[in-house]
Amino acid sequence: MCLILLALRHHPSFKLILAANRDEYYDRPSTLPAFWDEAPGLLAGKDLKSGGTWLGITKKGRIAAITNYRDPASTKRNAPSRGWLVRDFLLGPERPLEYLAKVRRKGESYNGFNLLVGVRDELYWYSNRAKDIVKLSGGVHGISNRLLDTPWPKVIRGKQRISEILGNSEEVLPEALFDLLRDRTPASEESLPDTGVGIEWERILSPVFIVSPTYGTRSSTLILIDKNDQVTFIDKNFDARPEPISSEFAFTLEA
Repeated sequence: MCLILLALRHHPSFKLILAANRDEYYDRPSTLPAFWDEAPGLLAGKDLKSGGTWLGITKKGRIAAITNYRDPASTKRNAPSRGWLVRDFLLGPERPLEYLAKVRRKGESYNGFNLLVGVRDELYWYSNRAKDIVKLSGGVHGISNRLLDTPWPKVIRGKQRISEILGNSEEVLPEALFDLLRDRTPASEESLPDTGVGIEWERILSPVFIVSPTYGTRSSTLILIDKNDQVTFIDKNFDARPEPISSEFAFTLEA
């Protein structure tokens, strides 16, 4: 993922509302989200190059997602896939803090990442470009390709917009959240970060929804968990198509 917006215990009807965009090269093969044959309780897409995933949830309420930390100068060529960090939490038995402590011990072997893991509405964030594991407080949070709540234009815009959407209605309308995730408004020149990719790519990467000839937003995903532990998972897969492929799942978390 390259943008994750979270409303945690922020809406009267929902414990968690997650809205995320996955940005990736168009030629990297992956599957649509589904329950995995080898792990029937896991709902996620799959990266067919390395076997991991970028975002998923299990029927027991384990949740994980990842974004890359943009810093091309520090890229390691033979680093393990960051998608394994998501997969291994979703398939494993550890509590979030236990798992992240293990990840922190080996974090230097990976390229930069932000990792979000948790169970139901107890969520934690860790980056191998930061020191601390952080338990997320209730409210609205955003993660892009820097650290948690770094005020990049797309994070500021996304947090403001999701707060407006949730504040204006007791009902959560998925299409309003997908409209947010489709926002192609570029950041102003003076607000662009300098992450080492050059000014042209900083412009291309600055909107919530990214489009370029080779790289862009390939899917938008919503995960909603209501007060009764009912999960709604909706994904719109673009992969440079004019019309997305939509997938929707609903289930109740197991005790």
